[in-house]
Amino acid sequence: MEQEIKNSYSKLSSLNVSRETFLDFEKYISMILEKNKEINLISQKSAEKDIILDRHVIDSAQVIDFVDLNVNTTTDLGSGSGMPGIIIAIILKNLKKDIKVQLYEKSYHKSCFLREVSKKLKLKTEIFQKNIFEIKNIETGTIMSRAFKPMPVVLDLVYENFLSYKNLIFFMGKSGKKVFENSLEEWDLEYTEKKSITNENSYLLNINKIKKKN
Repeated sequence: MEQEIKNSYSKLSSLNVSRETFLDFEKYISMILEKNKEINLISQKSAEKDIILDRHVIDSAQVIDFVDLNVNTTTDLGSGSGMPGIIIAIILKNLKKDIKVQLYEKSYHKSCFLREVSKKLKLKTEIFQKNIFEIKNIETGTIMSRAFKPMPVVLDLVYENFLSYKNLIFFMGKSGKKVFENSLEEWDLEYTEKKSITNENSYLLNINKIKKKN
């Protein structure tokens, strides 16, 4: 069974991910499937273990290479069921990194679920059941945005509401290229790209600097 679990996460073989991390992922997936019977954490169409593992867990885990490990906090915008925030918190725990993952989720039920997971898996998180657009002067390390809001909206949010941050990670889908190109008409961005390991038409965008064009 242990080898079977390890094989399930073979796409993460290039990352520094331990056996304990995989076991925590398995517990987390079980909690999602159980809770999804009560509230809509993820769509019923994708509420199967294999789909959650590949489309959500592995997809989220791959950004650990971009997460700044020399800071006190990392922030997940619109966490939903916790991807990527909970996934990164699991990896950080098993890397023995003393970094708190801040999860912003305005839904009461989803926030409660995030707290349940954090408690059960002993994760270092802080859950804010708030509308992040109403919070100013936020300071953090890495910011993660996955299936939250359109890229232009997130760029505005980070530019206006964050006092300081290290970098901003976007998960870009098939249509992301055009959205990104349009954003470059309004913003000067320092960034790097990385091809997604879960979808050949997707990629990750790591932005280190955001500046509004005149």
